Amino acid sequence: MPQPFLERLRQGPLLCDGAMGTQLYARGSEALTHGRCFDELVLTEPALVQSIHRDYIGAGAQIIETNTFGANRFKLAPYGLEDRAREINRRGAQLAREAREVAGQPVFVAGAVGPSGQPQTPLLGLRDAERLAELRAAFRAQIGALMEGGADLVILETFSNLLELEQAVLAAHDVGDLPVVAQVTFTEDGQTLAGQGPARVARALAEAGVDVLGANCGVGPAGTFDAVEEMRAAILALGRDPDVDGPFLSAQPNAGLPTRIEQRFIYVSSPAYFADYARRFARGGVRLIGGCCGTTPRHVAAMREALGELLPEAERRGFAVAGDGRAASAVGGGVVTAVRERTVVASDETGAPVAAAAAPPTRLASALAAGRFAVSVELDPPKGLNPTKILAGAEQLREMGVEFINIADSPMARVRMSCLALARLLRDALDIEPIVHFTTRDRNLMAIQSDLLGAHALGIRNILALTGDPLHAGTYPNLTGVWDVDSVGLIRILRGMNAGQDAAGAPLGADSAFHIGAALNLNMEDAAIDEARERARRKLADGDGRAEERGEPLTETDLELARLRRKLEAGAQYVMTQPIYDIEPLERFYERFGAVEVPVVLGMIPLHSFKHAEYLHNEVPGITIPEAVRLRLRDAGDRAREAGIELAGEVIRAARERGLIQGCYLMPSYGRYDLVGELARELVG
Repeated sequence: MPQPFLERLRQGPLLCDGAMGTQLYARGSEALTHGRCFDELVLTEPALVQSIHRDYIGAGAQIIETNTFGANRFKLAPYGLEDRAREINRRGAQLAREAREVAGQPVFVAGAVGPSGQPQTPLLGLRDAERLAELRAAFRAQIGALMEGGADLVILETFSNLLELEQAVLAAHDVGDLPVVAQVTFTEDGQTLAGQGPARVARALAEAGVDVLGANCGVGPAGTFDAVEEMRAAILALGRDPDVDGPFLSAQPNAGLPTRIEQRFIYVSSPAYFADYARRFARGGVRLIGGCCGTTPRHVAAMREALGELLPEAERRGFAVAGDGRAASAVGGGVVTAVRERTVVASDETGAPVAAAAAPPTRLASALAAGRFAVSVELDPPKGLNPTKILAGAEQLREMGVEFINIADSPMARVRMSCLALARLLRDALDIEPIVHFTTRDRNLMAIQSDLLGAHALGIRNILALTGDPLHAGTYPNLTGVWDVDSVGLIRILRGMNAGQDAAGAPLGADSAFHIGAALNLNMEDAAIDEARERARRKLADGDGRAEERGEPLTETDLELARLRRKLEAGAQYVMTQPIYDIEPLERFYERFGAVEVPVVLGMIPLHSFKHAEYLHNEVPGITIPEAVRLRLRDAGDRAREAGIELAGEVIRAARERGLIQGCYLMPSYGRYDLVGELARELVG
């Protein structure tokens, strides 16, 4: 069967990652300072190992190697870990695969296999069948475990004895059909420690049937380049083309020779130097290019930039490099334009990225930050399969100047099309930016995070965090709500994702860029709530004990203000209010709450009749319409619809003129997009 790794190598060079061991040491694993086993860290410090994998992927590596270089039973024995070889190798491959999944990039996972660590003297001239069988069995066990963990290929690296390397190759063939990369370490005089030159090594490995052969470790780019050139000549002399039929060539040099400074070894070759040699390697026919000891994500990022023009066209589109040397992805063909790869903008002394280029803010966030009055219209998703009517209404609103659409999440607990699906339809069809109402009522903690990850990947980043209407009011009153978290908890989850972590603290591979909104009910009552209700809801105040300290019962206002404080502390970046029909509730809110450090967007349902006003006032939770307003609609008679639009405009303009709001969102009744559209046109203008 075709091997994806080999098929990709035929198309052009592939970039491997850099050092693992020196990165682990540089990042200060406490275990290593006590002489512990590097390979055991896949079990004891998996987050550290995964962070290195992710940093290399973020820098542009297309192959990442598992942290299993010394995980054969011989090298594990001094640590008492020989019986855990299978567990360590399998987990090492799994960690690399998980890092790949988190990063969301199509990289290959290479199972790293190093020498046995056994004394080599008996193997130099004496073919001891028993010794060779032991070596082969140890390598077979290690490679088998790497395959179990999901490795895509095997890299046999840093071997200095050809006889031992041949046993590792045979073991790989015994276990399965994964592609095999075999790399030898040469000294500065161009020989292995066993006295074998590049040409001899190349011929032997080609005859052994490896897919890729080359050199790694030992020396820097210059010495590695010379060794690989000799290997290429030897393959050509065999009548084989290393650019077409293979074996392909590989090169993973050290970052020069190390120098000891105090208690540390410092490698001197710079990322720019590696970038120059990456081009030279690629133009010399080397297909697998990477780094070994001393190389960092900075070296890999520099090599990725240098190799840009030599990559297949699809990969050049999929991973561009900015002029300042930062790596950045852009999914080809516009399929998922919101996907964003971690980008290397700076690094600490270990070479690990310490900052990432931020995704551009949403258009809503930009408008609010710039002080431009933002106007949105809320649409309910359809109750059936066909979104045509909703899309037509949105198109009508766009033509009237509306930039944003609020999309409710099955409002009133009645079944409707997914708000996320409709949001994507609006983006694709009309390029209107959605503001999605996202509730915790129907989703457990896992589903919440899953949907949010999907929303972000689809470019849906304005989220209004809501708990959701109670189910007893909806289509299926006997269902049980989930409510693992409420709206405050949802805001915390979103803020955590913006910091690159899920709710359990596991990394996401990059920081999300959600614009997080919170709801506010301005129609609060100052009457005291009854004692039983107070006990049931007191937790919502969460530390706002002012009323308790006075010995007074809590009021609806106390609870709503305390809840807003919690939302802002949790990370809300803007506030959207329930509708009001005079400005007094908004002024009263500011008097009680004080300054709000984030933009406030006022909600408004334009009234279209006296009956409509009576219904909202008496039957819809969270909406209070003063008697004077209801009478105004009654007295307007046939002009009630026009009076309702006038009233809405008056309240919004008054709040705007006094600097109390930075935007508004209009909620049309009965699909009358034309009426709210005309008001939106006036407000935008």
